[in-house]
Formats: sequence, structure tokens, C-alpha cells
Amino acid sequence: MTRCIFVTGTDTDSGKTRVSEMLLQYWQQQGLSTLAMKPIAAGCKWNEVSQRFENSDALILQRAATMTAEYGDVNPVALEPPIAPHIAAELVGEQGLLLRSTMAWRALHSRNPDILLSEGAGGWMLPLDQGDLMPQFVRETNQEVILVVGMKLGCLNHALLTVAAIAQSGCHLRGWIANQLTEEAMPFYQENLQTLKDRIQAPLLAEVPFLADQATGQAWLATTHPRL
Repeated sequence: MTRCIFVTGTDTDSGKTRVSEMLLQYWQQQGLSTLAMKPIAAGCKWNEVSQRFENSDALILQRAATMTAEYGDVNPVALEPPIAPHIAAELVGEQGLLLRSTMAWRALHSRNPDILLSEGAGGWMLPLDQGDLMPQFVRETNQEVILVVGMKLGCLNHALLTVAAIAQSGCHLRGWIANQLTEEAMPFYQENLQTLKDRIQAPLLAEVPFLADQATGQAWLATTHPRL
């Protein structure tokens, strides 16, 4: 049975893609088959070779998965304007963001990978077109949520609000990952980490070091909590 994971973050720059790539590498080391997608992305660049708009995060996920997939399934909604997706979609005349994302997800799910990972855009309550929100996509596809907490000043508020919003959306928080965003850890890192551990009922799955190179990434993967 396919495990379906949705990776969200406390904000736009929390490190969702970096963590998602490392999760896919971790699962590959466990001998699991994986597929991954970025349902909606804005700020995409035109590729002259493929003759389409592409998103760098989606390309990372496509390469990191063990199973091959067409780019259109990995990133069904690729918008050029580097702004909120619902505004970008309106500017370029695109509609049906939720439906297109869900259809692409179901196409990947039908291939029966061990893990199907979806990475969100921005934070949890991302507006889509026609009044939809990203949590509707997560709920309709029955995905578990992993929250990436960018460890910086303000993360306590952002993380606790996101946890509350996930529960209010009727979705299940599988766990959270503390992602260090700067070379030097935020002031009172351990105290902030403990505050979140005390107040978030879901488990802390892992702590990710700053800008993990290949060696650091492999070390992180080797010590990652088995609940992943």
C-alpha cells in the first residue's frame, strides 16, 4: 500500500524542497520505490528544449524519485509569474488548479509506489483559484502531513499556528522536522526546539543541519529517526 506524504512548511523559505529531497534519498536507502510531485508552482522558467515552463523545485523532486514520471505529472500547474499561485493563474488565464493537481496525483498514485510525496507551495493555507485552498488537495487525496519548521526567530508562532490549521483542516500531522536555515543556529536553538516539542503533539522526526552537502546529508540520513 502506498504511503502518501504531503510536505508543507511554516512559510515560503522554510526548506521544503531540501527536506523533501533528503526524505526521498532516505527512503531510497531503505529500498522503497518513490514518486514525487510539486502540484502547483509559480515563478517557473521557460525551457527552450522541452518547450514548457518548468519549476526548479519540481525538477529536483523528479530526479530524486526512484521511479520515472513525466514532468506534467510531477508539476501539473506550472505558472510563470513569481507571485501567489492564485494571482498568477488569474494573470495568465489558467483555471482548475485543484482539479488538475488532484488528477495528476491520482495518475502517480495508480502506479503504486511505496511512497508518494507531494510538496506544497508557500505555507499551509495556500490560496488556489475559485476560492479553493491547498488543504483541500491534501484532504481529498488523504495524505499525511510532514511539517518543515524553518528554525528562525518567529518559528514558534508560525509552527504552532500551522499545526492548529492542519488539525482544523481535518488533516493528519504525521510529524515535523526542524530545519536549520543559517550556518549559525538561531539564538537559543535548543530552547526553541524544546518549546515546540512540548507543544506539538506529533513527533519530531528529525533535525536537519544547515546546507547539508552530500557528506552531511548522508550523515543525517544515517541517524534519521526510524519513524520516517
